[in-house]
Amino acid sequence: MSSALAKYEDFLVRNVSTISSVESSLRSITWFLPGRFKDAELASEALSALLNVTSLYHDTLLARIVQSDPKWKPILPLPLHTKYTRAWCNKDKAYTWIARVLELIRFTQLLIEMGMRRKLSDKNRWRGIVIIEAIKVALRLALLRITRRPLVSPPIPERDLDPASLPPSSIHSSPTLAPTTPLASPPATPDHFKNNYMPLEPSSLMLTPPPPGRSDTSVEDYLLPKALTTSSVRPSLQLVKPLTSVQDWIAEGIYILRPLIYVTMLSAKKHKDRALVTAFAFDLLSRNLRRAPSASASVERDEYARRDRDLAWYLLRGSVWELYTRPKLESLIEKVAHVPLLSLVGAVVKDWVPLIDEYYYYTAL
Repeated sequence: MSSALAKYEDFLVRNVSTISSVESSLRSITWFLPGRFKDAELASEALSALLNVTSLYHDTLLARIVQSDPKWKPILPLPLHTKYTRAWCNKDKAYTWIARVLELIRFTQLLIEMGMRRKLSDKNRWRGIVIIEAIKVALRLALLRITRRPLVSPPIPERDLDPASLPPSSIHSSPTLAPTTPLASPPATPDHFKNNYMPLEPSSLMLTPPPPGRSDTSVEDYLLPKALTTSSVRPSLQLVKPLTSVQDWIAEGIYILRPLIYVTMLSAKKHKDRALVTAFAFDLLSRNLRRAPSASASVERDEYARRDRDLAWYLLRGSVWELYTRPKLESLIEKVAHVPLLSLVGAVVKDWVPLIDEYYYYTAL
């Protein structure tokens, strides 16, 4: 088994660009499968879950490869979210495993719900959803206890590796295989580096002054976004400041608990509209209680901006979806049914509308 795993890892390292392209192509296909045949949504979600899980394994393997080479440096600076989450993964093994389990649940929760809907009664299906949300709340509270900082999503580093930036030695060996013999000769010098001793004649564009009354700010406009900021040089674990006040802890606790409260009320079937209003009220309460991050706290500001954007999902939930959004969407689909190209988009959206009615995790909190 270990030999087969090592061969697969070696195959992945040798063909990382091709595998990434295949993953992207298959992930695009999953958007068009629902409605094509019986249980097409189950096949689509099974494929999506498989791709996400394998991508998580591939990301872990590639990160292990580059970290094993002390000379490796990324071509572009790492995103701040990646720096922050990778620092926590390197510091605390418990954080790493809890975050991975949380991501595995997120990748497979809709597939699990589809299986429960086909095998269990509606009451037991909702019990299963409540159990899943309870597990997720427990894992998030564990992450909050470890970091003592607002949670970021996703809690693990996202793929940020350019295959061309992999260390040369990793192209010929994987972490689980014995290292291969080094190459007999050094790699050839690229052609565009060979003639680097010839003087370069200045371009006329460089010698021509800008027109009168017009300042040449194109260079400054290009360079300013790429300039180092305080976040770029700050220690990775300090990119998000710890929670200090009781109000900060309450705001984060409300945000973590609200999905469990929402599905618990939904499972009762008697408080569907009240559940939606309660969840929305908890979201607004958490938003108003949370601290205002400083201008240099990019990771925390991005996380809060994502949470604010997620409020738009309420248009696809409960009575708001049934009485407002769905009728508007169905009317729009009918209008574009005979319009070239737009009719194809409308047909895909039409196949997804029933799934929002049937499954909780398509629009889950």
